[in-house]
Amino acid sequence: MPDQKKSPLAIRLFALAALFGVIVGAAAVYVKETGSGNAVGPGDGAAPQTAQGGSCPQAKQKIASLTPFMKGQVAAMTPAADPRPIGGLEFKGPDGKPLTLAAFAGKTILVNLWATWCVPCREEMPALNGLQKTLGGDRFEVVAVNIDTGDDDKPKAFLDEIGVRELRYYRDASMGVFNALKKEGLAFGLPATVLLDEKGCLIGSMNGPAAWESEDAKRLIEQALGSMAGS
Repeated sequence: MPDQKKSPLAIRLFALAALFGVIVGAAAVYVKETGSGNAVGPGDGAAPQTAQGGSCPQAKQKIASLTPFMKGQVAAMTPAADPRPIGGLEFKGPDGKPLTLAAFAGKTILVNLWATWCVPCREEMPALNGLQKTLGGDRFEVVAVNIDTGDDDKPKAFLDEIGVRELRYYRDASMGVFNALKKEGLAFGLPATVLLDEKGCLIGSMNGPAAWESEDAKRLIEQALGSMAGS
């Protein structure tokens, strides 16, 4: 879209996404794997990698309808070849109490992992905030999970500084959420994003930043929400 081409944020994110691809191709420099209790394994609620969508038969049609919308500013979004539940992700909610993805049942969610030391993440947060402001509600939420180690002071100060008010504060100081998605083959660096339908099934994933407040991103999410009626 012409207005997107003129957006300084979109231009910066596009450049950062390109840089991210080069860096990831050479080495995983954004994130170091750490031990945690979030590893996905038997009994965690995650479907086996060999399930080939057996646990999410309804998701295949949804993915087919969404794939044409994974373009432009969200062209880096990859449709899930194996639509499956993503389990074993544990983090803390705004009240500091433990949460799992089960808390979002019935809602399409865009799970984004970020950290204050990740430059593309810092650039991306206002766009995620804008997407939540526009489309967030009972049927959709941007679930941005901060994985800074240490206490909450630095990430909260950063969000206050840039005026992020629409995103709820989710946190995992153990970085276990990242390691769990890495084991699923969905995270190679930061930011890492997964799109899950209202039944918790994986329908798309992305590594690197995107202009989430762009018209391309809004159309992708609106299509995901629109397809719920026939699921």
